[in-house]
Amino acid sequence: MDCNKVGILLKALRKEKAMTQKQVAERMHLSDKTISKWERGLGCPDVSLLGELSQLFEVNIEKILLGDLELNDMETGNLKRIKFYVCPNCGNVISTTGDAELSCCGRKLAPLVAKPADEKHRVTIQDDDGEYYITFDHEMTKAHFISFVAYVSSDRSLFVRLYPEQPAALRLPKMSGGKLSKKFGSKMYYYCSKDGLWVL
Repeated sequence: MDCNKVGILLKALRKEKAMTQKQVAERMHLSDKTISKWERGLGCPDVSLLGELSQLFEVNIEKILLGDLELNDMETGNLKRIKFYVCPNCGNVISTTGDAELSCCGRKLAPLVAKPADEKHRVTIQDDDGEYYITFDHEMTKAHFISFVAYVSSDRSLFVRLYPEQPAALRLPKMSGGKLSKKFGSKMYYYCSKDGLWVL
């Protein structure tokens, strides 16, 4: 841990929160001299204090240890770069349109890699007067089921959660971009609890 880099980061984070060294010290039950010492790079926070600093400044402990916050490029809002993350413990689903470092249940999450639909994960799509009626030839048991479907165009997305022991079917309204196909700029993602993310 580079105390100088950590100190520069802590000072920047404190100023971002519009707090004085004294206010930070009071929140952490320390002296303002200790905070000043850290910010000048003359010492580093004890490991036991990193969790509290992380909560106070709303920054990952890992980033505090590195003394650096890497900024992502500005996101332009194009949903064509959507990424999905699923927690292996609780099943929480998170989506982003840019790079992100995410965690859930104490585990770092990696973005899922979508595979093209195969025979085992076949989808039937019927055009039904202004919406799509979508069915999956897939079991829906607690151990193996389609967990979610996301219909994504270049400027919007619709997320539908599916549950075990319910029919593997849903209705989706047609969105801008017209037909549900890559050719027309829209995609349908769906997640199998055993086999991962698929795309049509």
